[in-house]
Amino acid sequence: MNTQCPYCSVQCSMELVEERIITRKRFKTKPNKQDPTSQGRLCIKGANAHQHAINGDRITHPLIKIDGEFVQIPWILAYEYIADQIKEIQRESGRDSMGVYGGGSLTNEEAYLLGKFARVALKTKHIDYNGRFCMSAAATAGNAAFGIDRGLTNSLAEIPDAKCILLVGTNIADCQPTILPYFRKAKKNGAFIIVIDPRETATSKLADLHLQPKPGTDAHIANGMLKVIMDKGYVDKAFIEERTNDFHLLKEDIKAIDLKEMARLAGVSVEEIEQAAVEYGQAETGFIFTARGVEQHANGYENVRQFINLVLATGKIGKHACGYGAVTGQGNGQGGREHGQKADQLPGYRSIENPEHRKYISEVWGIDEKELPRKGVSAYEMMEKVDQGDITGMLVMASNPVVSNPNGIFVEKALKKLKFLVVVDMFLSETSRMADIILPTSSYLEDEGTMTNLEGRVVLRKGERPLPGEVKHDWQILCDLADLLECKSAFNFSTAEDIFNELRIASKGGKADYYGITYSRLKEEGIFWPCPHPEHNGTDRLFDQSFAHEDEKAVFYPLPQTGSNERISEMFPLYLTTGRIMEHYLTGVQTRRSTELNKRASEPLLEIHPETANQYGIEDGVLVELTSERGTMVIRSKYTEKIRRDTIFAPFHWGDSQSINRITSPTLDPFCKMPEFKISAVRLTPLTEKLLDTSNKKTDKEKEIKI
Repeated sequence: MNTQCPYCSVQCSMELVEERIITRKRFKTKPNKQDPTSQGRLCIKGANAHQHAINGDRITHPLIKIDGEFVQIPWILAYEYIADQIKEIQRESGRDSMGVYGGGSLTNEEAYLLGKFARVALKTKHIDYNGRFCMSAAATAGNAAFGIDRGLTNSLAEIPDAKCILLVGTNIADCQPTILPYFRKAKKNGAFIIVIDPRETATSKLADLHLQPKPGTDAHIANGMLKVIMDKGYVDKAFIEERTNDFHLLKEDIKAIDLKEMARLAGVSVEEIEQAAVEYGQAETGFIFTARGVEQHANGYENVRQFINLVLATGKIGKHACGYGAVTGQGNGQGGREHGQKADQLPGYRSIENPEHRKYISEVWGIDEKELPRKGVSAYEMMEKVDQGDITGMLVMASNPVVSNPNGIFVEKALKKLKFLVVVDMFLSETSRMADIILPTSSYLEDEGTMTNLEGRVVLRKGERPLPGEVKHDWQILCDLADLLECKSAFNFSTAEDIFNELRIASKGGKADYYGITYSRLKEEGIFWPCPHPEHNGTDRLFDQSFAHEDEKAVFYPLPQTGSNERISEMFPLYLTTGRIMEHYLTGVQTRRSTELNKRASEPLLEIHPETANQYGIEDGVLVELTSERGTMVIRSKYTEKIRRDTIFAPFHWGDSQSINRITSPTLDPFCKMPEFKISAVRLTPLTEKLLDTSNKKTDKEKEIKI
């Protein structure tokens, strides 16, 4: 069967071949050599993705919790119970007492339909999704600077021709390994590659220059580089004059910058900043790519704007081998935010607060504009609303918020306050364990639909495997529930293609215009949006003539005024940063059910420099209790000299006591509401020492009682 990997934003296509050996089935994956993005490559996750889809732990029937245990229930009874509970909750506390929490792995059709379901069937303003934690900082920055948000401004095919490339806060070799050859080819062609990351990674091995800053200080490097570029005359004055606004707001600030102070704050040398600036500034062509290392901060939006300043100041955008890219993490993180899962957005990247946008979408949906809710709150703020009692019922689809949200202990306690929780999932995740009802959904092998990859290329994924048991597609579940909520006419879809055709109309004329894309056109190489009409070839490079603001100009941003609130102290003396590893994806609900992937990485490991470990009495390979102001978690140590001595690193793919997000900060970026995942002040204690302390305290108490 033909399919594509369900994991990262590259969306590599492949053929899955099923073989029968006597009584056993065996699967082989064959990469698609014609794939225009992956070019016939697969990583370890893609090669073994099918293992979770055929895993015996899959939920194949609706489940209802009775006396703390899940038991099977017919679909019609599950639907009726859910509809009754929703009606009762909204009757008691109003429409906005229901919350909807989506995911970046949903197809475009299902992301679109989930947004419509929240606003038309439930009539609630409370909808957001886990993509808030992935792309919100870069998306908000792109919209503000360029007038549009698409992950990459150019296609990946242009990377090999770039003469200088900055990879900032991204570990492509582990997170999107099938596109690493584009960068290797660029290096072979003579490109100077700069990596900015506190850790040495498989990506930094490719670098000609690797800067290892303190977590959260990337903007200091960007601003130091811009000062050097201005001082040495590498700015493109003609481009700035003709195609940008507000350079004057930045110019005087940059002149006043002390380069030595920028280097000190970032924990790198002046010489490194100067070299990076000269290489990028003098290069004829170049790219800057950012990812979560830059973006997942309480000032992530401003961090991204500083790197975009570099792009605009040198005029390296809108032409061949020149541009900016935010490397999307989730499989459909791009499409998921374009068509209505975000609290403030409507399909086509329209704004839910814009009167014209509201009027257009209301007409497409056949509702009175007055009935269309206003904007709600971000994903983490929804958890705060749950804790405060403003949201008392919730539908979670394609997400695991107990593990993916920061301040996870608080989130779990908050969700326990819900009167009613419905989770749509394939497995018993840490969140679905808390549900009143679990509805079984289809896997990537069964679910047809479109996805939008990191380039902005819309691709069609086939769903050729039959549905197991009584499993339904996400879109079918939403249509069925809408029927019981008296909204059948607005959700009368028979196929994913039917939904896509409505999405096309809903996006028409919007910034993310899919109107010219059809299933029949997508059967080949996919199409870049915007694609405004069926004869249009799609837009592989943005901004060659103009930017997307009304005056067609890009916008500079002045120096940031905010920073992280997290400070190391005597009580919490180390910086913790978090991220992904090659073998797993997001909260691990799917990849932890892959035998091969679990063999390679069965538990999270805390990367710590040996000198730091010795300072705190931590041996290699021992269990450690990691503590912040928010709580504690348990993880095994792993010595490495490839990390700063004041910084430790942990992956976020595990749950329960091994969930790193139990201790990460919920401080939100004021512009985009991105939480501060990438920097937490922590302390660590060997678990053996902790247990010994507990034992001694118990002994003292026993002695006291005996006396």
